[in-house]
Amino acid sequence: MPGKPQSSDLDSNVIKKEEFGKDTRETMDVSNEHSGVANIHLLEHIERIVKLSGKKGLSEEYFSKARNHIECVARKLHLTSMQTVLFAHFLNRSDNQTILPENIAESLNCSNIQIIRYMNEFDELEKKKLICCCRGNRIVSYRVPIDVINALRKDEEYKPADHRNISITEFFTVIENLFAQRLENEMTFANLIEELKNLIDINMQLHFCQKIKDFDIDDTEMALLVFFCLLYVNNNDDHIGFHDIEDMYDDRYMFRNVMDSLNEGYNELLERHFIENSNSDGFGDRECFKLTDMTKNELLDELNIKQRLGNPRKGLLLASTITEKKMFYNKGEREKIDRLCSLLSNENFKTVQERLAGNGMRIGFACLFSGPPGTGKTETVYQIARMTGRDLMVVDISDTKSMWFGESEKKIKSLFDRYKLCVEKSDITPILLFNEADAIISKRKELSESNRAVDQTENTIQNIILQEMENLTGILIATSNLTQNMDTAFERRFLYKIEFEKPNLDARKSIWTSLIPGLPDTEAYELAKRFDLSGGQIENIARKRTVENVISGEEPPLEKIISFCQEELLGKGRAGKKIGF
Repeated sequence: MPGKPQSSDLDSNVIKKEEFGKDTRETMDVSNEHSGVANIHLLEHIERIVKLSGKKGLSEEYFSKARNHIECVARKLHLTSMQTVLFAHFLNRSDNQTILPENIAESLNCSNIQIIRYMNEFDELEKKKLICCCRGNRIVSYRVPIDVINALRKDEEYKPADHRNISITEFFTVIENLFAQRLENEMTFANLIEELKNLIDINMQLHFCQKIKDFDIDDTEMALLVFFCLLYVNNNDDHIGFHDIEDMYDDRYMFRNVMDSLNEGYNELLERHFIENSNSDGFGDRECFKLTDMTKNELLDELNIKQRLGNPRKGLLLASTITEKKMFYNKGEREKIDRLCSLLSNENFKTVQERLAGNGMRIGFACLFSGPPGTGKTETVYQIARMTGRDLMVVDISDTKSMWFGESEKKIKSLFDRYKLCVEKSDITPILLFNEADAIISKRKELSESNRAVDQTENTIQNIILQEMENLTGILIATSNLTQNMDTAFERRFLYKIEFEKPNLDARKSIWTSLIPGLPDTEAYELAKRFDLSGGQIENIARKRTVENVISGEEPPLEKIISFCQEELLGKGRAGKKIGF
């Protein structure tokens, strides 16, 4: 936990007159003469502190007018007067997750230089956990935690949670939050170590904490070992790479030292057999690590890991439940898909993986299906899964794009960890499907001042996916509509690429006769020749025809089907309309 804040030159009951350009002090009256003011809700006091600042900045007139409100908030939150004013303006911008110092200067109508004078007060607010600071990418920004806002809504002082004498499950929840703050640059590595050490010291009733103390390892290695334990407890992760730990350190130099010690084998955790290199099909992976069985047994016996993880296969789309569907392709597509199906048959796939491993090559398969909407990309994945007996883990890309900074990265990493566990627990390797993956495999963003946090998050997600594709031991298939916007780093990692085109005349005719049984060949040929439609569009028209038949009780004539085709083509250009197949 952070040490006790040093006393500020602005006592909670005293305002220095030097803030007003004078040398004398004025003692603040904390008597009950303003009892009426004291009964106002805390948030209302804070709101008035903000409103009264107006164009006056940090002037004597401002402090005089806002004095009673400042006193009430300062007493309630145990802040100095200046901290109270600054915090009020932070809270007023709490809808922004990246509050910059210049935003506070603008809010107070004062210069940036004047705000720099009070950066120590920012630090004190951070120590009291009333604000969080992000120190990434040479930009310092702040946010107000939601727990602080919730306490103020209740007209209460915010008090950080007391983590003494907690259970082992609660302990790992707390350290997960600590590492999340570090990975999001809201805590320095030095502060992380202090927080971990304090948390361990106040929870010596836990076997985990006792053993960590008994190990008597360097603070830096202690933090790394605890992080390894966290990844194993949360995700059963036995394949921890450098990309998993690099953001834990403050700078590249510190990370490089740790990486070199692990690569060269002189890291204390390796030397004392707390961690070891991971294995991949019998081969040691020099760039991936895991906890040794000894460490798991000594440190984590308080947790029933297997029971807590549950069934990683829960939620998979089972191959046996996929409905067979006849697919029509152009000749070149058919040859490539048949070849891929043959490769992914269980017997061939195992043989190919063994041969690749024997040659020291990566054994995972990443495939890209690209082409316009409605050309059968997604349905082809489903049919391949059905024919090869492989269950599907289908990823909803929109679900991974969390509104909270840092959450998207965690979701992506957790998704790959879960898939990795599914591969280990499955007799037949399942398929990981990234459907409509354009949003995550597109060209990486140039960091812009206006949207830096979002751009950085999207780039981080892409880096995680690229690294996971390198370490893939299973099968990943991504579908995309816009390959021309794909980042070249992704293009290199897709072993098989199949481009889907709109069906040619013969394929269109076959689709028409398949989807509308009884349609005369002459009419199917006329529709195929007249309308250059995708399979998805033809299926849509066939569904409309079925609905029309139910409503009217009659088979729609060719003219009606033609009108459906014309409507489908008219709708093709509407914004936001996508027709999948």
